Amino acid sequence: MSWFPGSQRRPIPYKQLSKEVIHNGAILPAENISEYLEAIYNVKPTSRLANLECPAINVTRYKSLKSGKPSPKRPAPSSPPPVPSSSTYPSSSSSLPLFSSPPSSLSTSSPSSSDSASQSSLASSSSLSPSSTPPAALPRSLSHINPDVEIRYFFALDLRNCIELLPRLIGSIVEVIQFLGPHSCALSIVEGDSPDGTGDVLAALRPSLEALGVTYIYNSSTVHSAEGNRIAKLAALRNMPLEPIFQGTLPMADDASVIFLNDVAACPEDILELILQKKTLNADMTCAMDWTYSGEDPTFYDVWIARGMNGDSFFHIPSNGNWGEAHNLFWNAPDTKSRFESLRPFQAFACWNGATVFSAQPIAEGLRFRTNYDKKGECFQGEPVLFCKDMWWRGYGKIAVVPSVNLEYSVTNGRKLKKLKGFVSDNIANHDERSDRIEWAGPPDTVRCMPTWKDQFMQRWNKSLTE
Repeated sequence: MSWFPGSQRRPIPYKQLSKEVIHNGAILPAENISEYLEAIYNVKPTSRLANLECPAINVTRYKSLKSGKPSPKRPAPSSPPPVPSSSTYPSSSSSLPLFSSPPSSLSTSSPSSSDSASQSSLASSSSLSPSSTPPAALPRSLSHINPDVEIRYFFALDLRNCIELLPRLIGSIVEVIQFLGPHSCALSIVEGDSPDGTGDVLAALRPSLEALGVTYIYNSSTVHSAEGNRIAKLAALRNMPLEPIFQGTLPMADDASVIFLNDVAACPEDILELILQKKTLNADMTCAMDWTYSGEDPTFYDVWIARGMNGDSFFHIPSNGNWGEAHNLFWNAPDTKSRFESLRPFQAFACWNGATVFSAQPIAEGLRFRTNYDKKGECFQGEPVLFCKDMWWRGYGKIAVVPSVNLEYSVTNGRKLKKLKGFVSDNIANHDERSDRIEWAGPPDTVRCMPTWKDQFMQRWNKSLTE
């Protein structure tokens, strides 16, 4: 594979971007931190660190994403529903401890009253209309932003204990940002108190990213989703990296997209393909397909979240919780199955699948990740399902899965998966835009609810939103 052909920007060595001395982190020594930083900026299969070799970016296919041309305007919902009360969303006013106090080495991320003037100018210059929540003081990490340069691509991640993935995952993000144009990109990461040194590496990225011209927002969190109300805490974690959009502290373009990535072994073309398909399909949201190796063969992972246009899960799980039918995807949706097998995008009611790209507009309008409205009898389900449900309710129901993008959660299994499922460039080699088009449909009448494998039933798709 070719890493950076002559038509593409070559990787910038880390030492050329930042002359700052790397200090020992809370966990890792400076030498180890430097090794990860250099791998992120110059990802090579010969590195001592585990990695996944990826194809070079297809400049011709993705050049429209950096041309500055806006996506086609979508009509506003004919009758927008009322925005749910902000008290139903985990937010900074919640009892949950959203952000821990950043260590002294991260002082540039902490709010500062001295930045209030800059924050005010940024908020007033944003094209997207933020929610009515008063914006917080602008972190110093945003004070260098030129308010005349709008953010078109907002990368959001919640990461914890995934240091082995950083060269590939963050390396791919950096490569995509360089391709799209650093000044039109923001990267917002919330790190979850990792014992493996993930936070040390992410904190040390700031000088080099800002030297590139990237808006970098980094925070640490003390929220542990394994304790207490798991979905409420996961929703809070999902909301955290989106705070700059909630608060209107960044100048966002009208057609800005949020690229929300899990801790996956993603190639640059995986990310770009999701962005491109959102644009060409005129979609509100696009998702990958994510997989896990519980045995010799990969199994679709996000089955508790993803729902097809028939309202059902992507594969059948009987009440005993057996995944024996996991190989039979879309068993009761022949049209979806046909598009999936031909690697064509298909519409879904809900998805996340390890990586997603969605419009920033509903976020600026007040959409938040949340837990279920239990008192209204709403199904207990994952926060991404509820997010998609609320997207539909607000008139943003053009949600598509892009099966040419396949992701796994480790470098080793990521290699195996790409060998089996193919890289994006292989999968779309003979595709044409016309065949990828989707005839968008309305929501299904009912959607499968699975609080547990034993407790499954169909529920009206908009349950709790009309009561």
